[in-house]
Amino acid sequence: MVNVGARFIAPDNTDGHNNPLLRLLGVTFAYGGSARQPLLYDVNLQVQAGEMVGLLGPNGSGKTTLLRLMSGVLRPQHGKVLLENRDLQQWGRRGAAQHIAVVPQELHVPFAFTVEDMVSLGRTPFISFLGSQGKHDQQIIQQAMGAAEITPLTHRVFNELSGGERQRVMIAMALAQQPKILLLDEPTSHLDIRYQIDILALAQKLNRETHVTVIAAMHDLNLAARYFPRLLLFQRGIVADGGPAEVLESGLLSRVYGVNVQVGILRGAEHLSVLPPGSEHPDRECDPQNLPKVHVMAGGGSGAVMMRAFADAGIPFTAGALNIGDSDHTLALRLASRVITEQPYAPIAPQTAAQVRESLHQAAVLVLCPTPIGPGNLTLLQEAVHAAQQGLAVILLVSHIPPQDEPSPTFITPNEQEQYQELVSRDYTGGAGFQLLNELLAAGATIVNSVSEAVELAKKYIATMNR
Repeated sequence: MVNVGARFIAPDNTDGHNNPLLRLLGVTFAYGGSARQPLLYDVNLQVQAGEMVGLLGPNGSGKTTLLRLMSGVLRPQHGKVLLENRDLQQWGRRGAAQHIAVVPQELHVPFAFTVEDMVSLGRTPFISFLGSQGKHDQQIIQQAMGAAEITPLTHRVFNELSGGERQRVMIAMALAQQPKILLLDEPTSHLDIRYQIDILALAQKLNRETHVTVIAAMHDLNLAARYFPRLLLFQRGIVADGGPAEVLESGLLSRVYGVNVQVGILRGAEHLSVLPPGSEHPDRECDPQNLPKVHVMAGGGSGAVMMRAFADAGIPFTAGALNIGDSDHTLALRLASRVITEQPYAPIAPQTAAQVRESLHQAAVLVLCPTPIGPGNLTLLQEAVHAAQQGLAVILLVSHIPPQDEPSPTFITPNEQEQYQELVSRDYTGGAGFQLLNELLAAGATIVNSVSEAVELAKKYIATMNR
């Protein structure tokens, strides 16, 4: 770090290559160990040097946990966090702190430390156990205070400052670490609008002028849209990754946050705004005439083409239950009107089954995609059988595969034999799953071999229900 006038200059984060500064590879984490349900599941992410990234998601979605994993405070049960292509754990706590600085939501200090004392703590990773600050350290501390614009507060007691002033002090303390990455955990929490803008404008300025990489967990979607060119939407995994216009999509936000919102550009503004629905935009999903008439059961990627086809055809649909982290779950959050969600690796809970039952009761047709059948999703097939026996139209989508060695009836056509073998091949329950599929067929389910055929048949069922 060098001092050019009064400007704070961070180390150069660019290396002339396209190697990410920070990378997460298949990171899974659960509090209490791997025996517990994961809070974050199979997260893959890379951040380039100099980026400014906002992390979004409802409470409990794992934003703060993700920051702790990025800082090395927490270790993933599975996967790796790489800093400059080296496992973060290999850097050690001191080495990681020399590259990554964390600004928490709040910091409680039991002593009457001055602002300068607080910022000096940022030099701790660079000072030996029995060492003391030298002239170089003092210079960096003054530069950090200048960059955060808190020099006039030098001798004030930290605990006596306003919330916005304390936040600036914590940023200065982080800058004193000379970080390549600055992690901000809800930096605008408990601040009034003036200080919210001040803090984010400061982060934006530091990113622009010093090229420090900024990753911030954000609660306010409007501020995130204004200050962060890249947004990551979380729900125990990455649901969306892109610019504000891509991530802040009203349907996606409504499904992830569980509340209907509008997204648009207010008159005279230049940034996206997220607003609750107004009276001039009634919630059409609450109107029984506009409820989705198709429910999709999928999993493991088996429903991707089917869901995209319904979206392309303008046919609203519900989906689930789908496990968090499943690729079908991620896609359904973007395309479906409603997604019924279950925890990773977990069997279908009674309350989840009740949601599926309600969705099937409102539907005109159920489309069952060629997902593998295991003990965890037998409950869904049982709900499907019950609904079919009550008169719900069911479409079984199968995929063509080479015939297997399992015995099949000799009186069926070659095409039916292939369909039979396909149904048998994806039953991993010892026969229980296939028995339920047979019960669906006995209740009138129709087997189709193509997505286009499923779409056309679903249209017919919907038209019949609407008459």
